Amino acid sequence: MSAKNRARRQPVAPQPPVAAPRRWPGAITLGLLAAAAFGTVYAVTVWTRSDGAPPGMVLIPAGEFVMGSDDPAAPATERPAHKVKLDAFYLDEHEVTNAQFRAFVDATGYVTTAGKAPDWEEMKKQLPPGTPRPPADQLVPGSLVFTPPAEKVPLTNAAVWWRWVPGACWKHPEGPGSDLAGRDDHPVVHVSWDDAAAYARWAGKRLPTEAEWEYAARGGLAGQRFTWGDAPPGDDAKLANIWQGDFPNRNTKADGFDRTAPVKSYPPNGYGLYDTAGNVWEWCSDWYRADAYARYAKAAKEPVVNPAGPDTFFDPAEPLTPKRVTRGGSFLCHVTYCESYRPAARRGTAADTGMSHLGFRCAVSKADWEKRK
Repeated sequence: MSAKNRARRQPVAPQPPVAAPRRWPGAITLGLLAAAAFGTVYAVTVWTRSDGAPPGMVLIPAGEFVMGSDDPAAPATERPAHKVKLDAFYLDEHEVTNAQFRAFVDATGYVTTAGKAPDWEEMKKQLPPGTPRPPADQLVPGSLVFTPPAEKVPLTNAAVWWRWVPGACWKHPEGPGSDLAGRDDHPVVHVSWDDAAAYARWAGKRLPTEAEWEYAARGGLAGQRFTWGDAPPGDDAKLANIWQGDFPNRNTKADGFDRTAPVKSYPPNGYGLYDTAGNVWEWCSDWYRADAYARYAKAAKEPVVNPAGPDTFFDPAEPLTPKRVTRGGSFLCHVTYCESYRPAARRGTAADTGMSHLGFRCAVSKADWEKRK
């Protein structure tokens, strides 16, 4: 199938949501991120662990849980809490690493979203009428890189700390001149939803649904604010790779990490999963709707069974942008700005977007795995 560039843009900043004006680099609120349609089928060698699980994956048992939050302080997108019932499935014990993603690229020759120049004709379909065409030197392969400001700034415009960097991609996370030396075991970043889905297909897996992700992230804890319990993380707690200091200008790196951390650097949750809080945001399979939970609660009084998400997207802040759900927060999350390392936290991200704090992990349904064996 021939490659087809899609529109590329920066997602809305983490909570609190801000409808920032649209500009181009260097004061950008609109990123340029192209995606390729992925139509090639690859042969996959499947190995089985002695316990019957796929290698590197953890069995998440079937069960019922309360999804979302009824905390009055929680964003409306997380409310109301509602019951969900899920079949058993397997989930990667940690985020897909640079080494794992490199194996995929080496085997297939796949070129990520960030490695392709955007198509302006496709791009402007997601933009308000009359949006000017960006300069030619910006319509080049690249991605959005977190660039901390020199001093404290208002937290109302994420464009202050996000910079469009030509040449930035999964192999060059901070742009040309950066590489992956010593980072094979760090989560891969600068991957769009299209890239993550392509990897999952190659690996014989899929992206988890939003419900699966939250259920697994909670690790068997019911009604707890965090993956480890109710106590908020202190700077010296070393429970998750999140921001320490003053966001976004001063990172004390009390946990030893400026950006991503190697997977398994922090204790696992109750299911044996690593980094379900912090490190990098993770793609889910669902389309993002800001009102998804209200629709679930209205439609069913009984638990929602194996929800696969809405059949289309909806974000009133950016109504023209197709978005998918991202979960888990990242190394940029801080209580003063984005406490999204809570398992209930959710956001929508443009499906053709990659950023320096955005990665993924994969899932396999237990029933599908049993059939395959």
